[in-house]
Amino acid sequence: MAKKDKTAHVSETPATQMLRAHGVEFSEHPYDYVEHGGTGESARQLGLDEHTVVKTLVMQDQDAKPLIVLMHGDCKVSTKNLARQIGAKSVEPCKPEVANRHSGYLVGGTSPFGTRKQMPVFIEESILQLPRIAINGGRRGFLVQLDPQACVRLLGARPVQCALAE
Repeated sequence: MAKKDKTAHVSETPATQMLRAHGVEFSEHPYDYVEHGGTGESARQLGLDEHTVVKTLVMQDQDAKPLIVLMHGDCKVSTKNLARQIGAKSVEPCKPEVANRHSGYLVGGTSPFGTRKQMPVFIEESILQLPRIAINGGRRGFLVQLDPQACVRLLGARPVQCALAE
């Protein structure tokens, strides 16, 4: 196989393996990871609209059952609205070490694809209206761009309305 330049391909992750195994078309976008830079930093480096960069948040309900929320990069999650819509008493973010254990990824490099533990996935409804999204590819400093409908097809992501402007 011909050797590609650094921007063309990043080594496989459980996320990219899952996407390839299911025939999902995606493009790879490595960037220089900045601690606490978040979606604003990745969007800036890659020249993307932060609204189309989707963050993968590992949260838990009142019984400490984990779940994943996919949210626009420029929004935060209303945990009250989310809890109400999914029939939970409460929802809160997991501590980083707990999120790492559930997902198998490091916080800052969490992808909803290829997680260690199977978890219910909820996606902010307006994300599904976008033609393409950029979402973590399973490593810090690595996003993949794909059709947001892949989240519904592969993960059974259920639409919710819980976005708050940051």
